[in-house]
Amino acid sequence: MSESTSATYAAAGVDIDAGDEAVELLKPHAKRASRPEVMGGVGGFAGLFSLKPDRWKEPVLASSTDGVGTKIAVAQALDKHDTVGIDLVAMVVDDLVVTGAEPLFLQDYIAVGKVVPSKIEALVAGIAEGCVQAGCALLGGETAEHPGMMGEHDYDISATGVGVVEAEGMLGPDRVRPGDVVIALGSTGLHSNGYSLARHVLLDVARMPLAGHVEELGRPLGEELLEPTRVYARDCLALAAEAEVRTFAHITGGGLAANLARVMPRGLVAELERGTWSPAPVFQLIAQLGRVKRAEMERTFNMGVGMVAVVAPEDVDRSLAVLTARHVPAWVLGDIRPAEHPDGERAVLRGDHPRF
Repeated sequence: MSESTSATYAAAGVDIDAGDEAVELLKPHAKRASRPEVMGGVGGFAGLFSLKPDRWKEPVLASSTDGVGTKIAVAQALDKHDTVGIDLVAMVVDDLVVTGAEPLFLQDYIAVGKVVPSKIEALVAGIAEGCVQAGCALLGGETAEHPGMMGEHDYDISATGVGVVEAEGMLGPDRVRPGDVVIALGSTGLHSNGYSLARHVLLDVARMPLAGHVEELGRPLGEELLEPTRVYARDCLALAAEAEVRTFAHITGGGLAANLARVMPRGLVAELERGTWSPAPVFQLIAQLGRVKRAEMERTFNMGVGMVAVVAPEDVDRSLAVLTARHVPAWVLGDIRPAEHPDGERAVLRGDHPRF
C-alpha cells in the first residue's frame, strides 16, 4: 500500500478531531452539573469525588446502572436529543433513592455510529440538566464511535450513578409494617418504559404521525412521547427528612404491582386501589388503539404512578403536604396488610380506574 493510499482511523469511520470538538463542547455542561466534592475536571482518565469523612458516620455506597431504551428511537425520528438525557438520569438516580441514598455522581456512556459534536452536546446538555435536578454531579463519561456496527445517525446512551446513605438510615422491606400507608407520586407520562409497545400501537398500528396534533393529548404526539421522566430523587430525600418513610419503589418496567412487590417483606401485602386515580390520556390512547388488555397495560407501563412511598400511618398528612409543596402530584394509593398466605402476592391492585 502506497503512502497516498495508506489507511487512517478517520477513513475507517472514527473521527478523533470530531471527538475532541465534542469534549470541548461538553465542558460547560459538566461544570454546571457539579458538586463541591468533585476534584479535577472533564478529560482525565477517571473522575474523582471526595467523600468528606466528617459528614457520615457509617456510609454505605449505592450504585445503579440503566439506559433509556427505545424512547431514543422517538428522539432520533424527531431529531431532538436534548431531553432523553434527563430520562437517563432519572432512571438511575430514582433507583438509588429507593434505598434512601443521596445521589452523588453519575457517569454516562454514549455509543454513536458517527460523532456529530452538536448532537453529542445536546445529549450531554440533557444529562447535565437531569443531574442538576437530582443534585448530583456529572463526573465524566465516554463517547464511543462505532462505525460498521451502528448507522451514522444511531446512538444509545447509558449511565452509572453512585449514592451514599447512612447504614442506620437505609430504607427497605425490613422497615415495612402492617398498617403503613402507600402514597403515589404521579408520573409525567410514559417516563422511559414500555416504548416498544407504545411505538408499535401508536406508530405502526394506528399510523399516527409524530408531528401530528392529538386532540386527546392536547399537543403533538412526538411532544408527548418525549416528555422527560420526572426526577424524584430530591423530592424523596426531602420527604424522608420530614416523615417516617419505610421504603420507596421506583415504578419502571414491570409496572406498579411488580415493582412495589420488590420492596415488600414476606407475609405482608400492599393493597392498592385503582379508584384513587385515573391514568393520563396517553395510556388510554394506547389501550384503546391497540386493544391492549388491562393486565398487559399494568405490567408494561407506570399508568401514571412513577414512584411510591410507604410511610407510617401517622405521617400521611405530613407526607402529602411535603410533596404538594414540592409540586409533586401525590395521593393515598393503598395500605399494607398481613397476607393471607406468607408466600402469596406482595402487591395487588383492586377495583377500576375512573374514566378509563
